[in-house]
Amino acid sequence: MTLTRPSPGVIDGSTPRPRPGVSRAVAVLVLVALAALIPLLGPSAALHGTGEAAAPGTGGIGLLRTVLFAALCVPVGELFVNRLARSVPGAPPTMPRSWAPYAAAAGFVAALALASVVSTGNLVPSSPADLDVGGLYATRDGKLALLEVNAFALAGLCALSRRPATQLWPLAAVAVAEGLRAHPTTEHSPLLGSGLTLVHLTCATLWVGGLLHALRTLRGWGVREAGAALLGLYARVAAVLLAAITATGVWSSLRRMPPDTVLQQLTETAYGRVLLAKVILMVAVVALALWARIRLRHAADPLAACSPARAEVVALGVVVTVSGLLTALPVPIRW
Repeated sequence: MTLTRPSPGVIDGSTPRPRPGVSRAVAVLVLVALAALIPLLGPSAALHGTGEAAAPGTGGIGLLRTVLFAALCVPVGELFVNRLARSVPGAPPTMPRSWAPYAAAAGFVAALALASVVSTGNLVPSSPADLDVGGLYATRDGKLALLEVNAFALAGLCALSRRPATQLWPLAAVAVAEGLRAHPTTEHSPLLGSGLTLVHLTCATLWVGGLLHALRTLRGWGVREAGAALLGLYARVAAVLLAAITATGVWSSLRRMPPDTVLQQLTETAYGRVLLAKVILMVAVVALALWARIRLRHAADPLAACSPARAEVVALGVVVTVSGLLTALPVPIRW
């Protein structure tokens, strides 16, 4: 009698077994589709009963900004975690395949679409004839939009070069442009607001992108000690990032919603409602992060922390989506 080992994906020689890779891919596609519904359908729910008017194409702009933020998180997280991995004793030399070129392409398309909206005076163009590309050079918002388009194009070229670390500079330019765009010169203390947004966006990008790439790296490493060490290094930095994100987020919110009006605006303005949803999501993210840190320190197998960390990545993805919607909604009135 000859014993044969069943081939992968087959049970009893006839019944196909679901492939884990296919299941994960389907799950990712479903999550992406659900996340896309937040900026597309969110404005109507957020604006309902507030008396505020949404700008044209709010849902589409929110979706484009979500793609832009995600495209910023992926390469920055890769550079961050790759640097941490080099300081881990006994770390395997293999690293997961970079997603930076794909992220740069997605960011370029999103930035180009947003620039087309800016070129028409923040109206959704109905045809190519509506675009005024030359007019982008005449306005502050237009120049910032062009800067983001060129920066993502350059980041993609750097990611494909022999020195992918050089993409850090064009990515930093995107972050600076986003900080300046979010705070026009007519705002009170615009440079302070831009600085807060820059720090908030940078720390959030490192947290989200770093955790995603750390989990991808651990999946390819077979050395548990090295994996636990990498996750521990990331956890220590993430604690500082969370403190900076919280401080800058609260400060920025209080600049737009004075303390005596916060509770009212959180329920009666679209911006406040979405901000409240973001805060609730962040509480869930922090709870998952604490759960992962406790497992990392006290569990018999430190890599058991990967399970809550994966849930944390999903929750952070929803936070990024809500943040994209937040940037497209009307800014609350300072009463």
